[in-house]
Amino acid sequence: MTTTSDTLRLRSLVTCVTLLVLAVGSAVEAGQPEADGIADTTPPVALLPGGAGSTVPTPDREVLRLLIQLDPGALGPLSIGSPNAGLLFNPRPMPQGRLWKIRNERETWGTTETIEYVIKAIEAVDRQFPGSPALVIGDMSDPDGGRLNWHASHQVGRDVDIGFYHRHEVETFRRGRKGDLDLPRTWALVRALITQTDVDRIFVDRSIQRYLFSHAVEIGEDRAWLDHIFGRKTGGKDAIIQHVRRHRDHLHVRFYNPRAQEWGRVAYPLLVKAGLAPGPTVTHRVRSGETLSHLSRRYGTSTRAIRRANGLRGSMIRAGRRYVIPIRKIPSEAAPIVVPARTLPPNPGPTAVESDAPDLPGDGAGASLAGRP
Repeated sequence: MTTTSDTLRLRSLVTCVTLLVLAVGSAVEAGQPEADGIADTTPPVALLPGGAGSTVPTPDREVLRLLIQLDPGALGPLSIGSPNAGLLFNPRPMPQGRLWKIRNERETWGTTETIEYVIKAIEAVDRQFPGSPALVIGDMSDPDGGRLNWHASHQVGRDVDIGFYHRHEVETFRRGRKGDLDLPRTWALVRALITQTDVDRIFVDRSIQRYLFSHAVEIGEDRAWLDHIFGRKTGGKDAIIQHVRRHRDHLHVRFYNPRAQEWGRVAYPLLVKAGLAPGPTVTHRVRSGETLSHLSRRYGTSTRAIRRANGLRGSMIRAGRRYVIPIRKIPSEAAPIVVPARTLPPNPGPTAVESDAPDLPGDGAGASLAGRP
C-alpha cells in the first residue's frame, strides 16, 4: 500500500532526476569527456599562453540536496578540496585493460574524468604506435580519498602515477635511462595528455624532461610551444611539465576535473551536514616552537584528530613541514571552478617517427572504453 509520504518521496525523486539530467547535459556541453572517449567539446586555444579558461556550470543546490537525501550514489564521483588536503566521494576503480596494467588495485581509485583522461591518452599512443606494450598505472587515490601511503597529494582522485614506455615491456616502474626509454611512445603519451585532456600539471624529474624535450625538438615540434610547456624561459614557473625529485621512473599527472570539482564544491557542505563526509581541513606550516597542543587550541580541534589526519603515530611535529588540520567550521563557499583552455601547438604535430621498440603481438587496435575486459 502506497502512503502519502511514499508518494511525496517519489515525486521528489522524479523532480530530482529531471533536474539532474538537465544539469548533467550542461556539464557535458562545458567539456566533460564523453563515456566513449570521443574528443570532448572544451574550447581549445591556438597557441600561447593557453587563452581564457571556461567557468564550469554550477549545479542546482536543491538538486544536490535531494540527491544526497534520496540517493547519494547518483551524485557520481566528487573531487573535494585540494590534492594535498581533500577527499574523494563516490570513487570509481581504474578498470583493467589490454593497453595498461594496474600495479595495485587497492590504490587506483579516482573520478570518472580522471580515469577517462588516462585511457584517452594511452589509446592515442596505441593509435600512433600500434602494438604498444601495456603501460604501468601506479597510485591514484585511496577509495575514500585523504592520505595515501607516503604521498602528500593523491587525496582527491585527480592524481595518477604513470610509468614510462620502455623498449621492452616492464611489470612495474623502472627508472628512465636514455638507452632504455621508448622516447617516441613516451613523448606521444605526454603530448596526448597535454593536448587531449584537461591536464593541470605533469611532474617528472628534470633528467627525464631533457630526454623528452630533445626528442620533441628532433621530430619537429614547435619550439615556442615546447619552451612554454617545459617552462624553458621562465625557470619552470607556471609550466605544465614541472620538475620533482625522485620522479625518474614515472610521470605524476594531475588533472582538472570540471564536473567532479564543481559538483564537489557545491555538494560538500550538504554532505557534511548529512553526516556523509568529514568536516573540512586547512593546511598549516609549522613554525619553530609550535606543538600539536598549540595547533589544536588555535584551530579548535583535538591533537588526536590532527594525528589521524596526518598519519602520525606520536606527538612529534617538525618545523617547516605542512600538516593537515581538521576544523569544525565549514568555510564559505569558494568561487566556481575555472578550467584553463588547453595549451595547443600551432600545428597538428609532426609526422610520427617510428619507435625502435619491438612490437608486441596484437591487432594494433586501441582498447575502447566500451570493449575493455
